[in-house]
Amino acid sequence: MSVRVLVADDQEIVRTGLTMILNAQPGIEVVGEAGDGLRAVELARRLRPDVCLFDIRMPGVDGIEATRLLAGPDVADPLAVVVITTFDLDEYVYAALRAGARGFLLKNAGAVLLSQAVHAAADGDALIAPSVTARLLGAFTRTAGATPARPVEALTGREEQILAAVARGRTNNEIAAELYISLSTVKTHVASLMAKLGARNRVEIAMWAYETDRVRT
Repeated sequence: MSVRVLVADDQEIVRTGLTMILNAQPGIEVVGEAGDGLRAVELARRLRPDVCLFDIRMPGVDGIEATRLLAGPDVADPLAVVVITTFDLDEYVYAALRAGARGFLLKNAGAVLLSQAVHAAADGDALIAPSVTARLLGAFTRTAGATPARPVEALTGREEQILAAVARGRTNNEIAAELYISLSTVKTHVASLMAKLGARNRVEIAMWAYETDRVRT
């Protein structure tokens, strides 16, 4: 079954381009387009796509607020949102991650990385552009100011390995290959990490890893 995607960008040529690229990828189907954040939120709530691909700079409700409305901590049934932007600005990434985004890409990412991000978000993974992952997550946690939460239970050695891999932006499939374990085993460990850390998603697992110096920039 194809991953159903909603695309939102205020520039028609960009929307059209993203839609063409995504529809050309195996297992992906664009089911809706929006030119502003308010329309994107309305369509997302009606269509319930597997993944929302949102630009940040949109009139009225921007991509960050749209993400918060659909994937924020107060949302009972959050959608998967990937934020895509032209601008490699730290504050955009901070805001997107805090709003609940499962991915962050630059518009020059290319078709392969775009497809990977969509599939990762649909599978519950998080993919952040490799060019910005370590720097931005590291800077994000340094400026967050809060003391990292202690896990409710000590992490196992294997969980520490998977924690580090998640923090470096690895997907479940990549972690399974690197550690020579099954995909289901990876998913079990990731679920355990989320429970122990009180994390809502893989991005928050990664942020905790940086906050506690498990991974350094």
